[in-house]
Amino acid sequence: MTSVLYDVPGPRAKVRNGLIGVVGTVVVLGILAFVIYRLAATGQFEPRLWEWLQFKAIQVVLVEALLNTLSAFAAAAVLSLAFGAIFAAGRMSEHAWLRGPSAAIVEFFRAVPLLILIFILYFGVSQTLGLNLSTYWSLVLGLMLYNGSVLAEVFRAGVRALPRGQSEAAYALGMRKTQVMTNVLLPQSLRAMLPTIISQLVVVLKDTALGFIILYPELLYQARFLGSQGQLGAPILQVAMVIAVIYILLCLLLSGLAQLLERRTRRSPRRGDIDPKEKARAEGEVSAAQAQGGGGAIGA
Repeated sequence: MTSVLYDVPGPRAKVRNGLIGVVGTVVVLGILAFVIYRLAATGQFEPRLWEWLQFKAIQVVLVEALLNTLSAFAAAAVLSLAFGAIFAAGRMSEHAWLRGPSAAIVEFFRAVPLLILIFILYFGVSQTLGLNLSTYWSLVLGLMLYNGSVLAEVFRAGVRALPRGQSEAAYALGMRKTQVMTNVLLPQSLRAMLPTIISQLVVVLKDTALGFIILYPELLYQARFLGSQGQLGAPILQVAMVIAVIYILLCLLLSGLAQLLERRTRRSPRRGDIDPKEKARAEGEVSAAQAQGGGGAIGA
């Protein structure tokens, strides 16, 4: 018995994989323990280096930076999903005049590094077109163009991965193309695409940290500012630890949301049955499309 991507492991392979997992876990825990030991040995956990957390003004700054990060992420996530859906539909269009430009736009913005897009939007657009884009919109639009192009390929791969018999049966019943897409193909493909979509949204969240380069006051910008303050003891490492924990918690919340949505779709009585092999094949093609797009500069 084989799956789509690899042979199903037998008893000996399962034992070997289990041993590798145990050894890998021990190694990771050992490295983590060594890092904590070195931090403690060099005095990085001394109370004087963490006193800055007690100041109300700094707490307010961190909360404002968190809200700025979430604001940029929310706008970029919504726009990226809309951009991806529109251009995925364009790439799947039967009309060459629509399919060609859509493919060119998606491939172009997938190939340009996100940091360069942000620079072009913030510095180039204002000088060449006379539009004074704020740091917020320069960051949001850059995230939209890059991640939206990756999501366009994810959406297209998810729909194309479904068996052709699904659409052929719908057309045989007299459905129009829009009805086939919205009532037959999308409900099935979205369940296969959901993990990849959420993982790309995690990339969007982490890539908001690139805003510090154009002085957008998000978490990383404020972390660099606070870590350089001599009157606080220049706690750059301590501030970085706090910001890292915040990002980890945000990413865990997104992952938890993905699991919740997946459980709800499994319990839905209207979802219909999906062949596990077809679902695995669809998820594999969707993941391959995301891998070709790659993560952002922070998420890579």
